[in-house]
Amino acid sequence: MKQQTRGSLMLLLCAMVWGAAFVAQSEGMNYVGPFTMQATRYFLSGLVLLPVIALRDKKGISVRPAGKAAKRQLLCGVICGALLCTASIIQQYGIIHTTVGKSGFITTMYIILVPFLGLFVKLRVKLMNWVCAVLALTGLYLLCAGGEGLTGVNYGDWLTLLCAIFFACHILFIDRTCHDLDGVRLSCVQFFTASALSILPMLLLEKPSLAAVTSAWLPIVYAGVFSGGIGYTLQIFGQQRLDAAPAEDAMRKGKPVQEVGVFGSDEFGVAIRKDDAETMKLVNEGYKLLKADPYWKELQAKYLGNK
Repeated sequence: MKQQTRGSLMLLLCAMVWGAAFVAQSEGMNYVGPFTMQATRYFLSGLVLLPVIALRDKKGISVRPAGKAAKRQLLCGVICGALLCTASIIQQYGIIHTTVGKSGFITTMYIILVPFLGLFVKLRVKLMNWVCAVLALTGLYLLCAGGEGLTGVNYGDWLTLLCAIFFACHILFIDRTCHDLDGVRLSCVQFFTASALSILPMLLLEKPSLAAVTSAWLPIVYAGVFSGGIGYTLQIFGQQRLDAAPAEDAMRKGKPVQEVGVFGSDEFGVAIRKDDAETMKLVNEGYKLLKADPYWKELQAKYLGNK
């Protein structure tokens, strides 16, 4: 399988995992504050990658960097973590003031912001990327404003759009500086950085308790292990095999899964060409995994009963 094809499939799977995570983040906020949610989920994300790093080193898949390489790996991981922390906390606050469906869609506005911001770093953008960006912007307006015009856009929508800017910067930074780095180590450092940056605000602005965190354990585990540990690591590996604009396009393709989480439907539709058998197979397999997930089953039982 070609490197670009493998990278696209990684990003598609990443987007599918992320889509369901919007529901987990919203559910977790019923028990804990935004910074508590973020500190715990990203700490767990970093934790689950430690044995993966050890196993990869043992099998010779990766080598522990030293000297200048280690400093660069650490610095890039910290910068990625700071961008991720900023984007995620804005998104968490945005979810409080808007719906999960709107949050999921507005966050994907990095599909416009990546090529736009990429112009400042000499990123070559194809005409089709701009066409898709305009169509996405039209969809954003219809989703948020509806028949109310701009008055239909609320405070949470603007916060979520701001978070999309930071996610776009996150994507561009990885694309421009991290192609030759160990993806798992980079991901692990960014998670621990995002968690560490959330601890002080958590203690100052919220009242975290073990009981509250325990009550939110399922959303935290899903957001930490699947959306974080697996999803963001797939993003880094996928981006290392693709340019920024095709990468954000591949991640956008997985977003229908987020609508499954919103509407709780037992079935969902994805527009795929009939001759694209590989993508169709991947989507079907991903949906089977989603249906088998205990958290999905709990949501289904809670909101749909026996449907």
